[in-house]
Amino acid sequence: MVKIETSEFLAAIKQICAERDLPEDRVFEVVEAALAAAYRKEYLSGEAKAEVELDQKTLKPKFYQVFEVVDEVKFPERQIDLKEAKKIKKDAKIGDEIKKVLPYKDRFGRIAAQTAKQVIIQKIREVEKSEAYNEYKDKVGKVIYSVVQQVEGKNVLVDLGKAIALLPPQEQNPTEEYYPGKRIRVVVLSVEITQKGPSIIVSRASEYLVEALFRTEVPEISSGVVQIKKVVREAGFRTKIAVKASEESVDPVGSCVGQRGTRVQTVLNEIGGEEKIDIILWDKDPKKFITNALSPAKVKEIKVDKKKKQAEVLVEPDQLSLAIGKQGRNVRLASKLTGYEIDVFALQDKEKAKKNKKKDKEAEEKKKEKEAEEEKSKAKKEEKE
Repeated sequence: MVKIETSEFLAAIKQICAERDLPEDRVFEVVEAALAAAYRKEYLSGEAKAEVELDQKTLKPKFYQVFEVVDEVKFPERQIDLKEAKKIKKDAKIGDEIKKVLPYKDRFGRIAAQTAKQVIIQKIREVEKSEAYNEYKDKVGKVIYSVVQQVEGKNVLVDLGKAIALLPPQEQNPTEEYYPGKRIRVVVLSVEITQKGPSIIVSRASEYLVEALFRTEVPEISSGVVQIKKVVREAGFRTKIAVKASEESVDPVGSCVGQRGTRVQTVLNEIGGEEKIDIILWDKDPKKFITNALSPAKVKEIKVDKKKKQAEVLVEPDQLSLAIGKQGRNVRLASKLTGYEIDVFALQDKEKAKKNKKKDKEAEEKKKEKEAEEEKSKAKKEEKE
């Protein structure tokens, strides 16, 4: 027989709490469930249900058998009629649960002890999963530190401290290399509870990572003086972030850049260093906003169709490649940022196109005139005949 030793028991509970970083009240609940399972295995029979209340100071357990109050008792191990129930609890009614005090026991056989051990292992795992879920469910959209634990094919597993999260291929920065032990900051995208525990998805490619980093680095953003209107990103290459100030005296772009570029450089260092960040001044006027969004290129002329959400932009020839960007990235991100379909033309090319269009129109008119004259000539000839 195994005897419960209070001091050893308390020490074991505290050790579990410390090692697994779990709250004591949750661990006490696990121990209560384990003792109830052991008591039922050793001293009760059939479908009987046992519960335990454990004094957290003395660790002395109180054992109860739980009955359901019914009209007609079919299973005496777990049911009790109303008359007997009222002897234990005067205001008992059908459907209630009644607890009947059981004799105190502090010795259990090996099978019962093994049952208690299995319950503790299972319940502790459940508590760990629950605590991990509760820890991260409110951190969606926030940046946290992590360490790369393992690389499995294209997937990367990162250790968040109390849980392991998945960094899937589509959420990885294509210009970064991931290896075990590498420390990275990630943004939490989603947290869901599953049978295997919390499923946590994190990202290094999301625009939310850049936004969250700016919120951390720029006090004016966290205080609300500077607002982030929108962020668009192609991870590893370029990000555009539109900002505005709620006070005229505040420069929103300068606030994000920081003195000598320290704030934006801190963000750049966190996301890989090679990526470019364009901090754009937001404007309610589409022409001004699109002009700003195409930064660092300088716009010469712009025509906007608000209904069709289209914009035609003219730039000097030496600004064309800058406006379009490598692989069309600059104009593409500007389009996403503003919500307008943007077509960029070099001023010289546009003028040539206009001249060519004019020449084509003149040629078409001459062709029509010639055809009309031929028709008249043909008609006169037919009249003579």
